[in-house]
Amino acid sequence: MYSAHSFFDLAEFPHAGVFFENEYVWTALGFLKEFIDDNVKELPADNSIASGVPLIGPLIIYEDNQLPARECEIVYGDTAKGGLRVYNKGELLVGASLIMAGVTLLGKRIKVGRGVLVESGSLIKEPAIISDYSEIRQGAYLRGYCLVGKRCVVGHTTEVKHSILLNDAKAGHFAYLGDSILGDDVNLGAGTKMANLRFLPGNVNVKTPDGMIDTGLRKFGAVLGDYVQTGCNSVTSPGTLMAPAGILMPNTTAPSGYHPPDSVIR
Repeated sequence: MYSAHSFFDLAEFPHAGVFFENEYVWTALGFLKEFIDDNVKELPADNSIASGVPLIGPLIIYEDNQLPARECEIVYGDTAKGGLRVYNKGELLVGASLIMAGVTLLGKRIKVGRGVLVESGSLIKEPAIISDYSEIRQGAYLRGYCLVGKRCVVGHTTEVKHSILLNDAKAGHFAYLGDSILGDDVNLGAGTKMANLRFLPGNVNVKTPDGMIDTGLRKFGAVLGDYVQTGCNSVTSPGTLMAPAGILMPNTTAPSGYHPPDSVIR
C-alpha cells in the first residue's frame, strides 16, 4: 500500500530504477545517493568552467559536446514544450541545452538532458541529474543529489536538497524541498515548505492506518503522489505522505502520516 506504485505512475519516468518493487516508497531516498553516483556524468570538458565561479558566458550543450555561444542564435520559448531553440549558422540543433551566463556550478558531475534551460543566477551543486526539457530558473539552488525528471520546473528562490522530482513536477516559486519526492504533475504553490527534520532526536516515523512505521530515516520530508497540489505558504510536516490527487490548502500545515487519494487538507 505504501510502495512507489501506490503514489506514482512510473511508466514514463526515465529514472524509475531509483524505486524498489514492493518496498516502502521512501526507500528510494535511502538509495538516492548511490543511484545518482552510478548514473551521473560530467559536463563536457571546458577550461572556462571553474567550480564555484559564475559562468562568464553561456554554455551550450549539444550531443554531449559544448558549442561556442558566439556562433549560435538562441530563441527562448516554453522549455517544457521544446520551445528552447538553438541555431548554429542557421541550422536548428534539436535538443540543444543552454546554461546561461551567471550560473554557478559547484563541481562538474552534473548531467543535463536535452532541451534543458538553466537561467542566470541559479546555483547547482554536484551531483545532480536534470532530465529533458526541464527548467532551472533564476535564483534556484540545487544542493546536491537532486534527481529531476522531464519537463520539470525548479523555480525562483526554490531550494532542492536530496530529492526526486518525477516528470512535469513544478516547484515554481519560493519553495523548499528537503529529502522529498514529488510525483507526476505535482504543483507546489508559492512558498510551500517541506520540513524534513524532527525537533526531537530519532528517525522520522509515519502514522498509517496500519500503525506507526519507522522509516529508518533521520531526515525525511514528504512524498506527494501524482497530481497533488499545494496552496501558497503551505507546509508539510516531516513524514507526510499524500496519495494521488490530494490537495493541501493555502496557509495550511499537513500533519505527518498517510493521507489517502483525493484528500483535502484544510
